[in-house]
Parts: sequence; C-alpha cells; structure tokens
Amino acid sequence: MNQTSCIVSFKFEHKFLPPVFILVFIVGLAANGWGLKSLLQNWNKLGDVNVFVLNLGFADILYLLTLPFLMVYYFMNSKWIFGDVFCKITRFCFNLNLYGSIGFLTCISVYRYLAIVHPMKVKGRIAVTHSVGLSIIVWFLVSVQSLPDMLYTKTFVNGSGKCYDTTHKIHVEDYLKYSLGRTLTGFCIPFLILLGCYGHVTFVLCRKNAINKVLKQRCLKLLFILILLFSVCYTPYHVLKNINLWSRVLSKQSIWHHWCNGVYIAHQISRGLVCLNSALNPLIYLHGNEDIPSQPRHVLQRAPCMFECLFLSKSRSFPVPQTADDV
Repeated sequence: MNQTSCIVSFKFEHKFLPPVFILVFIVGLAANGWGLKSLLQNWNKLGDVNVFVLNLGFADILYLLTLPFLMVYYFMNSKWIFGDVFCKITRFCFNLNLYGSIGFLTCISVYRYLAIVHPMKVKGRIAVTHSVGLSIIVWFLVSVQSLPDMLYTKTFVNGSGKCYDTTHKIHVEDYLKYSLGRTLTGFCIPFLILLGCYGHVTFVLCRKNAINKVLKQRCLKLLFILILLFSVCYTPYHVLKNINLWSRVLSKQSIWHHWCNGVYIAHQISRGLVCLNSALNPLIYLHGNEDIPSQPRHVLQRAPCMFECLFLSKSRSFPVPQTADDV
C-alpha cells in the first residue's frame, strides 16, 4: 500500500557501521598479516593456488587501509572531509576488494575442481605462470568493472557533505542499471561457476572412494568457507543493495512504500556484513595449509612446560631459606 511519504532513519548507519568497521579493521589486519606471513613461509606446500591466496590477501589489506577514513566519516554523522577524489578512491578500493575476492575465490574453486575431477588431464600442465596470468586477468576485469562507478557523483558540493557508496539521487536510475549489470557479471556468473564446480565435485566425492582423504577434507573445508562467505557477506549485500536502489528510484517518482525504511536498514546491515569478508577470507589460509592450525595448538600444548621451566629458573635464582635444622 502506497504512502504519501517515506521516513528513513539515517541514524542507524551511524550507530551500526562504525563498530563493525573497527572490529573488521583490527581482526582483518591481524588475520591477514598472520595469514600472509604463514603463506610466504609455507609457499611450496600450498601448490598452484598460493598465487590466488596471495592476491586475496592484498585485496583485503587494500580495503582495510581505507576503513579508518570511513570510521571518521560515520562518527561525524556522514560528513566527508577528505575531498571528492579520495571519496571515489575509497569506494573504488571497496569494489576491488569485493569483486576481486569473488574472482580469486572462483579461481581457487576451479583449480580444486580440476584437481579432483580431472587430475590426470591437468597434472603437470598447470604452472605458477598460469596462476599469475589468471590473477592479472582478474585484476583487469575487476578494475574495468569498477571504473564506471568513479564516474558517478560521490559527493555533493554545497550539500550535506556525504560520500555516497552509490551516487546522488539525481543519477540513481542510471546507477541502478549499472549496479544490476555489475551484479550479473561480478557476482551471479562467478556464483554459478562455483555452484557448477562444487556440484560436480560433490558428486565425484560421493561416488569415488579412492580419492585421498586429505583432499576430500580440504575440499569440504573450502566448500564450507565459500558457503559462509556467500550466505553471510555477498548474497545479502547484492540483493539488498539493488532493492534499496529500486526503492530510491520509486521515491524519486513520488511512489512511496511502507517497506522503504526497512529496506534501507537491511541494506546498511548487509554493508556491515559484506565488509566482514576481509576478516573471513584468511580462513582460506587455514584451508590451504594443514600445518597452520596446528601451530597455535602446538604453542598451547607447550605452555605448561614453559611455565614449569620459568618457575624452576626463578626458584634457582634465589637462595633457599635455611631452617633451624640446617643451622
């Protein structure tokens, strides 16, 4: 049922997004720094996907470095003080991270698919140079896909001082068309490739018992990580972003709906969830190297011995008090 107006609560994003950005910034930097260090230390153990995992980490760090500026922006009630150019760069880095992550996860999944379903055909034929070439192609496609976003108005001179994650309402109709096209090429097509790969992989794993158990476990772990990322981060964001843009188009045409505020709030929640991918992507490091999870466990197992040795060393450094019998 239409209404004469739609009241949108813009205060929600100022309360919800800054704490999420702070959490993602701290956890994301720590996890990606640790993950990249582990990746470089175990480079030869990860196989052909290590190049994709390395690029995935760089994409995460590129976005995480822009979060402090967004924290300031939302703490100041959506007042951007860093200029129009840097606003566009910040939003561009977000798109590089989002669609670059999806692209590299797709490449990792295809490599796993080939290793399980067609092991003899690809054995010895996939080299590091192929992974490097595919990584360059992913960065190029994602950049070409995201560059048009920078042509849209991101700040509004003599206005509210906002740094739009989409664009001003003047261009919202055109931006909706662009967003739908980018959703199709940057999200839907890779998602269908992932579904096809893992649907076939699951079928093969269920039929063949001769496949190495370690390979099965790695495949299932990667499948779980991808389900987590797409169900929590990527899918809600793309669905709600386009619905929110559509509601803005309707409101510009003076067509109001009772669900416009609910859609806006849900979209802000999805924005917080999608940035979590920078903190969740390091799970790929755990999938790639079976030795990494054992490292914290090994430290914990050695902790009692370390405390015991420390206690003994301290006790030896002080003289033992004499009793009356000793005298």
